[in-house]
Amino acid sequence: MKKILIILLLLFVFLLEPKALVKPTKEFYVNDYANILSNETEEFIINHSQSLEAKTKAQIVVVTVLNLEGENLETYANKLFNEFGIGDAKENNGLLLLLALDERLFRVEVGYGLEGILPDGLTGRYQDDYIIPYLKENKWDEGIKNGYSAFYKKICEEYNIDADDIVVQQNDNENIGELFFVILYSIMFYGFILGHNFYLAKKNKRYFPSIIMSIINILIYVLIFFSKYQSFIMLWVISELILFFIGINSHNIKNGGSGIYFGGSGGFGGSSGGGFSGGGGSSGGGGSSRGF
Repeated sequence: MKKILIILLLLFVFLLEPKALVKPTKEFYVNDYANILSNETEEFIINHSQSLEAKTKAQIVVVTVLNLEGENLETYANKLFNEFGIGDAKENNGLLLLLALDERLFRVEVGYGLEGILPDGLTGRYQDDYIIPYLKENKWDEGIKNGYSAFYKKICEEYNIDADDIVVQQNDNENIGELFFVILYSIMFYGFILGHNFYLAKKNKRYFPSIIMSIINILIYVLIFFSKYQSFIMLWVISELILFFIGINSHNIKNGGSGIYFGGSGGFGGSSGGGFSGGGGSSGGGGSSRGF
């Protein structure tokens, strides 16, 4: 009877014990526990990660697992990041790319030292543009290698390192579909703005302010949306505020002008592809997650 109780107790303790995380392989930079990557892709990642670390101390590590053992994706990625010790201990400039095959989830975990150049929004957009479209089609090599290359190139730019040998491809089909809805939305939105402005302009017989305001705002919107440079966002915000107050003032002064301008573009900066995004744990810094 005692032996049975001891066995049951040991079994109970075993079941309650937290599932062990995967351990770093001898290659460290590539840990393909889901066995989905080709030797060519693994060698590509290893060679470039070794070169990057030698020049910057930054580390990019790729991990694929069959499943998360019932763990939450963000929690699992954060634990993995810390267990592996990714990035320089002082600068904390590590980057983890994690794929969970059974759950069909992807996570980018960023160390504090890289948060400035890889904020959550950017890591999410990189996944949408360079990784998730391939993973949806089970093209593991293409998705991992292309996403890795995009992050590698971004880090190289920050450290002023030449990365001309890196080729990053964007999924055209995914972008065409998104672009169609953005153009449709833009036509409807700015059609309303133009109609509103010209109605007030006709009513108050002041056409010139309305025309200038509308043209400037449309040009700014186009510049912002089609630009990959986030620095233009600040230009857009400032311009929106200026145009807003011009509209108010020109409408109030002598009861003329183009009317109050309704700022904002709506869909800019949104992400395609399902999933969700959020920050990482205290040691990981930040990141984003996507489903595929």
